[in-house]
Amino acid sequence: MSTLLETWESTFNQLGDILLENLTSNEQLVIEMGGEQSHFMRFNKAQVRQSGLVTDATVKLRLISQQRTAYAAFPFTGDLDVDRAAGLDNLNYLREVLPQLPEDPYVILPQNQGSSHEVYAGQLLSPEQAAAAILEKMGNVDFTGLYTSGPVVRANRNSAGQKHWFATETFVLDYSMITPTEKAVKSIYAGADWQQDQYEAHIAQSKKQLVVMERPVKTVPPGKYRTYFAPEAVAELLAMLSWGAVSEASMQQGGSALAKLREGKRLSSMFSLRENFNLGTVPRFNDLGEVAPEVLPLIAEGQLANTLVNSRTAKEYGVSGNAASGSEGMRAAEMLSGQLASEEIVKQLDTGLYLSNLHYLNWSDRNGGRITGMTRFACFWVERGEIRQPIKDLRFDESLYSFWGENLEAITDFQALVPEVDTYEARSLGGAKVPGMLVKDFTFTL
Repeated sequence: MSTLLETWESTFNQLGDILLENLTSNEQLVIEMGGEQSHFMRFNKAQVRQSGLVTDATVKLRLISQQRTAYAAFPFTGDLDVDRAAGLDNLNYLREVLPQLPEDPYVILPQNQGSSHEVYAGQLLSPEQAAAAILEKMGNVDFTGLYTSGPVVRANRNSAGQKHWFATETFVLDYSMITPTEKAVKSIYAGADWQQDQYEAHIAQSKKQLVVMERPVKTVPPGKYRTYFAPEAVAELLAMLSWGAVSEASMQQGGSALAKLREGKRLSSMFSLRENFNLGTVPRFNDLGEVAPEVLPLIAEGQLANTLVNSRTAKEYGVSGNAASGSEGMRAAEMLSGQLASEEIVKQLDTGLYLSNLHYLNWSDRNGGRITGMTRFACFWVERGEIRQPIKDLRFDESLYSFWGENLEAITDFQALVPEVDTYEARSLGGAKVPGMLVKDFTFTL
């Protein structure tokens, strides 16, 4: 890790001491910090169009007093004099705002549940190496994408004495290859250790798909088809569970897509899902500084094992919490692998659809677990165990109780890390580690 992060950690700890020493007896405080030191490159037509380094960090304050909570945020520079002045100004601002706010009957007070210090060092390309390593094998392919790399930090302190520091070094290459007729193959190569041979194998697979994309497009009529979902497509489906499915609040309010599992219904015994913070992609602590279990089963062999419960939900409904995030969504999702080997996928699929990517997903009937969405990028018609041609985009509408239930035929013996790639305000952390899956009678509507 860089000397900058060492400076940040030292300054953040000193700033935390100063702010906590300035609290009155009836005030409690949570201090968060998020930061990054990122190298980024934008590519178009297999050339570097933009390259740069970004160093950015923000401190957030949560002041609690008399059943009220107020929030503020300010840039974190790593210069103690600058950060001290900004921190004390914002603390005073929150004191002025707090009396104007309504009382919160479910306010969560800071606790000391133990401190943590986690640092995950990676093996990343240097900024000088990146362009050559990424573009060397590209040839005349129209390659477009965004590469981001470098350390990301999350930190948390509170007035109860708890301290957390998390730093990880990762990279993400989110790219598309485009044919002369403007058809695309989209994929992601990501991780903590750049392996040039793995990357080149990944690119070679995308190039093979690109050749098929130039064949005539097949229009597939609506109906039910045997369908293989590659890991990135599975990750899109899995992400829907964070929209009102694995949340205990949604379960209590009658809006969970998994409510039938609590009532006794089961999914396929092949389907197991868990939160696994051992992946090292995201800190175990949430914005309150509460620490989640290292591994938390959510669905075990088709049966509901746990939901995600934050402290506010626990207090409101009188249940036990497990340090979930405020949204009670998954932060380190892992769907467990099965036994389908990669070389057997199209052979076992035989005739049907091979889907590399999905998009525009939404609930069509959340209580019934029905999801709708579209196919996208490198989706193919397979016939007699051979990929034949690309398909025209299809809309699907299907229940998770079917494709993760009785219609789930096989899960691959490999998994892929599909990271969060949002960079709207900062580089996102987390993602999902997922296999591919083979499903029968998947419903396409138009």
